[in-house]
Amino acid sequence: MERIASIEDFDRLDIRVGTVADAQPFPEARKPSIRLWVDFGGTIGVKRSSAQLTVHYAPDRLIGRQVIAVVNFPPRRIAGFESEVLVLGVPDENGAVVLLKPDLRVPDGGKMF
Repeated sequence: MERIASIEDFDRLDIRVGTVADAQPFPEARKPSIRLWVDFGGTIGVKRSSAQLTVHYAPDRLIGRQVIAVVNFPPRRIAGFESEVLVLGVPDENGAVVLLKPDLRVPDGGKMF
């Protein structure tokens, strides 16, 4: 059975939109991944993330794309790379990650509500 979350649980997450400023292959990671630098604008600025996106995305095709990410999780070190935000996605029919993004272009740093 799924645990029930409260609105307070949701409010503790800081989920924002940002634009991928740079994306590079990440061959050092255990699972095929891409290193991302995401610009959230304003006071947040550019944050790094490692994401297992190689099935559907090439690094050069991610640059300029808006993504949705949790920006207030503690950083994690992945193969020597500090991942500062969790970029959000959902699995396709085979379990490969498909990124979440706004339907329309919106200002970077916008908070999800």
